Amino acid sequence: MTVELLGGRGEELWPWPGRVFAVGPSHTFLDLANAINDAFARWDRSHLSMFTLADGRVVTDTETGDEMTGSLGGPITETVDIESAKIARLLRPGAEFQFTFDLGDDWIHRCVIGDEKVDPLTVLGITPGKPLPYWGWGNIPDQYGRRWADDDGQSRAPRRPNGPHPMLLHAWPGRASVPPLEVAEVRAAIATADADRFLAAVRGRDVDDVLHQVGAGLPMALHQRRQAAEAVAVSIINRLTWRAGAGDEVLAQDLLACLRGEPLTGRVVPVDLEMLGTELEGDLTMSGGGYVDLRTGEVVDEGITDPAMVGQHAAVDVEEEPDRWLRFDRTGSRDGWQDMAAFAQRQHDPALRERLERAIEGKGAFGRFRDLVHQESLADQWYAFSTDRQLGRAREFLADQGIRVG
Repeated sequence: MTVELLGGRGEELWPWPGRVFAVGPSHTFLDLANAINDAFARWDRSHLSMFTLADGRVVTDTETGDEMTGSLGGPITETVDIESAKIARLLRPGAEFQFTFDLGDDWIHRCVIGDEKVDPLTVLGITPGKPLPYWGWGNIPDQYGRRWADDDGQSRAPRRPNGPHPMLLHAWPGRASVPPLEVAEVRAAIATADADRFLAAVRGRDVDDVLHQVGAGLPMALHQRRQAAEAVAVSIINRLTWRAGAGDEVLAQDLLACLRGEPLTGRVVPVDLEMLGTELEGDLTMSGGGYVDLRTGEVVDEGITDPAMVGQHAAVDVEEEPDRWLRFDRTGSRDGWQDMAAFAQRQHDPALRERLERAIEGKGAFGRFRDLVHQESLADQWYAFSTDRQLGRAREFLADQGIRVG
């Protein structure tokens, strides 16, 4: 069943938040009282509390019930033990009753038993051992009316801070200094198919901006040094899932399949992602696009249809072998500009962030930005960051066509 609560304090009726609880047939009124107090953030539980039913019965501890008999403005026909009485046995759907916490301050709740039963596994995803709030609205009032930690009811409210908390600038909590990944070392390890060298280059390094570049070497590492590479693979999969950028979900799925020893979903082609990324986001003043050779993974300009331009590709006729060639159109510099904006926004130093943001305004943005990242010794970070985003977009483009990179 469900129990819906609304409430007020003293004579201030119904300015409160509301809560809906899932309540099982074995749950007692004490279980519900504890759940209500949890839901309304009451940490001082030393105060008395009670339920009052529509027929006048009071549900509370035996000692309190005996003391209250005849003192509530009318006869109490029965005192019900809050610890043993089960809600489902005493109340039916539609029944209304009252819960009062702290008989001095009178935090009063109007409670209503819902008309319909709920399946806890469907609604909550679990079968809770105690009543559990699963829906609510409104602000929770402080148990003692405090507006800040040291509020004594008389002092003036503290002044607002002059600037944003470091948390809002992605500078809190302070992270331990982690050495950056040496991308050249990772690439060399992948090129030579050296799993030990690859794992040594990755461990203990900051990899969050280069997940696609690291991910390219994981299938090789899992094949050669599975036990040693599994933890690294799981970490990269989790980081991709958390980052959720372009192509991240695709790579996470592929790495998970590799980890499980399952085949990749879709047609597997050894595409040069870096070449594809560069061509996809190339200058629109050049030819409009190009092709991916789905046999070899080679990426070529659409000029392959012009025998005078390509020589060795002149014999390839796209129209004769349409299943061999995947056409792509260039997108221009839009994504590259967004990469610059994202890189600027992530800088913790407000002055540096502002200079980078000004650099990408108007014509000549790419040149000004490039000069500034070199001047500020950010070139390596920028190229690692932008390359990874470009690889992700290329991977996502292929996945949309049913192609996986193998």
